[in-house]
Amino acid sequence: MRNATLKLEVAGRTILIDPFFAPKHSRPAFAGRSRNPLVDLPTSTDEILDGVELVIVSHLHSDHFDSLAQSLVPKQLPLISQPGDEDKIRSFGFENVTPLIDTIDWQGIRLTRRDGRHGFGAVLEKMGPVIGFSIEAPHEPTLYWSGDTVLYPPVEATIRNTRPDIIVVHPCGALWEGEQIAMDAEQAVAVCNAAPEAIVVATHLDSLDHATIGRADLRQHALARGISAAQLRIPDDGQILEFGAAVAAPHAAAR
Repeated sequence: MRNATLKLEVAGRTILIDPFFAPKHSRPAFAGRSRNPLVDLPTSTDEILDGVELVIVSHLHSDHFDSLAQSLVPKQLPLISQPGDEDKIRSFGFENVTPLIDTIDWQGIRLTRRDGRHGFGAVLEKMGPVIGFSIEAPHEPTLYWSGDTVLYPPVEATIRNTRPDIIVVHPCGALWEGEQIAMDAEQAVAVCNAAPEAIVVATHLDSLDHATIGRADLRQHALARGISAAQLRIPDDGQILEFGAAVAAPHAAAR
């Protein structure tokens, strides 16, 4: 939808990931260049919430679960959080919060926690913990949502060991106090090369002022490194992508 916010339909169920509903320029700047977010949502919050049966919140940074989303997301919906965030989320009034400690089976869908690292070095303590997750369901492509993480050995191991059909990454090159806190374009290329039979979907782009990589930058960099548009998908805000169970096979042929 915008930034990290995704609305995912899998196995006949609808999941909302990291809802960030703030209107354009309603939040402070992160890097002093512009108030955030840089753009409005592509549709109404009512439309985004329509049909949602499960909410996943990877961490509590304001661009992943802001105060407006906290007020608008129905409090009775089941919500999955990273361990340690559940009490804070319950304090917002949510009634059914479950931390993703290892795996959760929900309505025929299996969610598995994956490690993430929100930066390198000293900035990591300021960013705090984050998680990614895998989603598996019968007759559906497997999806690995890496979350707000840099590319580091546990992410590489997840890709290598689980061989997902779809990988969602956040290669915006975001900086905090000059330190990298998310993947950049070169790391997105590395993900593509590590999983040549997977489709990689890049989100979290062109929405916050501390990002250093936009959609056009990422596409240019990827093409220069031999990564095709068939493998690396860079959707616009609000764009719908559809993947079948055999998603990897046509991609491999195209590449």
